[in-house]
Amino acid sequence: MKVHQFLDHYGITENPFAQEDAQSDKVFQQHCLTGTYHPAWDKVFGDPATPSTAVVFGEQGSGKTAMRLQIVGRLDQHNREQSGQRAFIVEYDDFNPFLDNFRERLSGRRRRPEKALQSWRLWDHMDAILSLAVTRLANDIRNQGEDPNDSAMSIRTDDLAALTRPQRRDILLLAACYDNSREIGAKRRWNALRRKLRFSTWRAKWDRALGLGVTVLVVALFYWLFDLKSVLTTWWAWLLIAIGWAPFVMHQAWILWQSWWIRRQIRVIDHQTMALRKILSSFERSEIIGQSLPAKARGDDRYELLNKLQAVLKSLGFTSLVVLVDRVDEPHLINGSPERMRDMLWPMFDNKFLKHPGIAFKLLLPSAVVGYLNRQEKEFYEKSRLDKQNLIPSLTWTGQGLFDIANDRIRACAKLAETRPGIRDLFDASITEPELIATFDRLRAPRHMFKFMYRLLVDHCSKYTEDQPEWKIQRETLHATLALFLRDLEAYDNKRGTG
Repeated sequence: MKVHQFLDHYGITENPFAQEDAQSDKVFQQHCLTGTYHPAWDKVFGDPATPSTAVVFGEQGSGKTAMRLQIVGRLDQHNREQSGQRAFIVEYDDFNPFLDNFRERLSGRRRRPEKALQSWRLWDHMDAILSLAVTRLANDIRNQGEDPNDSAMSIRTDDLAALTRPQRRDILLLAACYDNSREIGAKRRWNALRRKLRFSTWRAKWDRALGLGVTVLVVALFYWLFDLKSVLTTWWAWLLIAIGWAPFVMHQAWILWQSWWIRRQIRVIDHQTMALRKILSSFERSEIIGQSLPAKARGDDRYELLNKLQAVLKSLGFTSLVVLVDRVDEPHLINGSPERMRDMLWPMFDNKFLKHPGIAFKLLLPSAVVGYLNRQEKEFYEKSRLDKQNLIPSLTWTGQGLFDIANDRIRACAKLAETRPGIRDLFDASITEPELIATFDRLRAPRHMFKFMYRLLVDHCSKYTEDQPEWKIQRETLHATLALFLRDLEAYDNKRGTG
């Protein structure tokens, strides 16, 4: 007997439990995204009009990624309904590119995987978040304001045209430091953005024009009054030329110095010093000198740049910034290690950062680091103020919650059934609903429940032939499969199996 034959009997067109990862789960994304929520959902999501931070810890498979997708979905709905008070979404969930660049900047023993993340600081997180936000904003502007991934995040032409010159300057300054798109070279990419913003830079070339003009004037003077060759041997002619070029040389030296420090201090992006110098040279002196640049190992400059980004986004119709942090245990440099996750996450637990006005951080973190959280010193709790961050220490599921998830998934897949079946309909009449709920309660998390149900369907179907099928899962099969699964789950919890 085949599994699809068993499911077809109930009008179920696809296996509701075949997928285990929400990222690739079609059933969840198409049918359950807006209907199946964890009981702590309201505390995590909050209100987009008044952005708030939430810190969630959950074991693998407890639904953190599903919750992230639900947050994105609800924010997308909010953005469509409130076009003037939208939330700009930053999904900070792919750490590999940032960690690879970060590790390349380290030297000696600090480059070892077990040592590298001990050098990670809060401003590295801020640089990564700024990079994601600025890259998305710059790509949208270059693409006529259209966001190819989410139309609700598109920028209206009128809002873009209404930006003041300082705001356009801020966008270009942020793009110079943080635009990490790799479609074209940095200078061409920046120039394309400048043209879309209609930001003129010809006045920034006055020092070059001055140097060239003085040089031509001195040569012309010697051509008309003296022998042209005597320019080479006349010291005051060289002095005049040097004075003419002095503003250009001094400014370029300052720009080069700043570019070198920016490249050195932004450790999560691979900058090229000379390319950055060419871009920064396009700004007028008055528009760049005195501006905050990420050229020092501190967070103050990054906070100023965050404020600039928020001010620009507000003018474009985005009143809040939502940063979603997920999949912290997956980067190859971390590789599931609780110690390395702690080294990377702990700098982020800063109340000033997490409570930054206008920004909502949604931290969906592995429960493996909770043990370290409970062993911190007094200074850590005073700095992080986790009591003010909507902390959820454990994203747990009850048997009733998992029972409801199973019902929702089965009914979503029962497209051919006249009467939508539930999970209880698949089992023998002797198996009561409370007994099923108690069974699910021992599974703890949705992913474990999916694995168990998939294995249970396979075990049941393997006991019968296609000619003599059995349409109800028997008690003996349920208990036998549960015993084996719980043994495997215990081995998985002890890092001795795959679950």
